Amino acid sequence: MVEIQYKNANVKLGPEALVYEPAEDSFLLADAALKELGESGEAEKLRKSGEFKENEEAEKFREWGKFKPEKRVLEVGAGSGFVSAVLRANNPAVRVLATEINPYAALCAKENGVEVIRTDMFKGLKSGGTDGLFDLILFNPPYLPTSEEERVSGWLNYAFDGGISGRETLDRFLDEVKKYLRPGGKVLVLISSITGVEEVGKKMEGLGFKVEIVGRKKVSFEELLVVRGRIL
Repeated sequence: MVEIQYKNANVKLGPEALVYEPAEDSFLLADAALKELGESGEAEKLRKSGEFKENEEAEKFREWGKFKPEKRVLEVGAGSGFVSAVLRANNPAVRVLATEINPYAALCAKENGVEVIRTDMFKGLKSGGTDGLFDLILFNPPYLPTSEEERVSGWLNYAFDGGISGRETLDRFLDEVKKYLRPGGKVLVLISSITGVEEVGKKMEGLGFKVEIVGRKKVSFEELLVVRGRIL
């Protein structure tokens, strides 16, 4: 079993042909989410004291009621659970829930300690009410413009196929996401320069978000960007 070690998290990867392997986009989104949430003051004290070391310790503190979750976070399309696992490892005061359509990826995320629901995006989640709303929602959508001929067979296609524009899945996410955000809530979405940064920004602004780019990284022929949307 292959593992990735990143910022206090050890993430096991699923079968290569079935589960998307974390790459530069995953690292960029995880870093942006950590920066957005900060580190729990309690977790930081425990880490400095040497008492807080691994994910198992974080789980114990949850169970013992050492502190209540400060923020509720949802990751849509979690894949192997890499981003959620990094958040859990660095801020145990954050309650993280994830959704994932690929059954092999959902199983992988669960094995990485992520609380995951196997569903298509928001289906299976209840909107409204205290339990149905989140402070931060993360999404690393399939962003590659993909024609019918370019689609790959099987579940892995969900990780790459962004439709003809590269924005089809992201657009569907943006049309629904506000129903699951608390007042003042935020979204972080990972996009590529080939996806159409201006088009994404305009859509988010049209839906009532204040938009800002909070992370970027040049990779080969494209630039990866993390776009934050905050409810006005």
